[in-house]
Amino acid sequence: MSAQQHWKAMIQAEHAQSERMRAALAEEPPATRDHWQPYANMFQADPHRTDDAILNRLRQEIQPHHTVIDVGAGGGRMALPLALCCRQVVAVEPSPSMGDVLLKQTAEYSINNVSLVSATWEDAQVEPADLALCCNVLYTVQEIGYFLRKLEAHAGEQVLVVMYNAPPQSQIYPLWEEIHGEERLALPSLPQFEQVLAEMGIDAKIDALPPRDGYGFASLEQAAQQLSRRLYLPEASDKQAKLVEILTQCLEEIQGKLRVRGDVPLIPALISWQPR
Repeated sequence: MSAQQHWKAMIQAEHAQSERMRAALAEEPPATRDHWQPYANMFQADPHRTDDAILNRLRQEIQPHHTVIDVGAGGGRMALPLALCCRQVVAVEPSPSMGDVLLKQTAEYSINNVSLVSATWEDAQVEPADLALCCNVLYTVQEIGYFLRKLEAHAGEQVLVVMYNAPPQSQIYPLWEEIHGEERLALPSLPQFEQVLAEMGIDAKIDALPPRDGYGFASLEQAAQQLSRRLYLPEASDKQAKLVEILTQCLEEIQGKLRVRGDVPLIPALISWQPR
């Protein structure tokens, strides 16, 4: 099996497991709804912040004359602050709720050099830019080779990818196993991405960034609500009651936030290369 085939197989296996658990919620299939709607407002952030290690590293790559395409821009956590230090940012984002958050923030902070393209990267029609950025998006992209080649085709100077050493949801994998009684199948992340790059003949530079702390919650109730969604637990179910019982024992307060005791910090990396 090639690296790209292995990448796709991991995603398909994880999705199949998710769908099996999601069936208990009687939810619509993901293709018929906006998956990010319950979470979109969590992706707001001050464009002027200076305490974001990933953002600060990306700022080092941006010059005032640059144009940037931010693929999977979400609510604009990177697109908006980067727009403050470059000529233009085109934000490509398929989620309507995420796009609404992004546009709301551009208006709130009077940032006028960001445009939104409401489409997947595969379908997006955009002009090339100096830099193509993709920040913590690729974990669920099945056709990874096509996706990366399109990034290269639209980057005049450099492709920038941010990815963790493990899937973003991996910090709650132990909870998944304790609640559902089976191992959580993992999405691909940096180790598999390095194999894909090597297979595609892409000579990339990989810079490790400071670790990111685990999820933080304001209260036990908020933790139970958010984690119930991520674990696909029906409301008022035995599994949801079990989650609350587990959280009562394993949450600890760190710097004013409740976090799952013993969660392993994620380590982000900036992967960059010049397109051929």
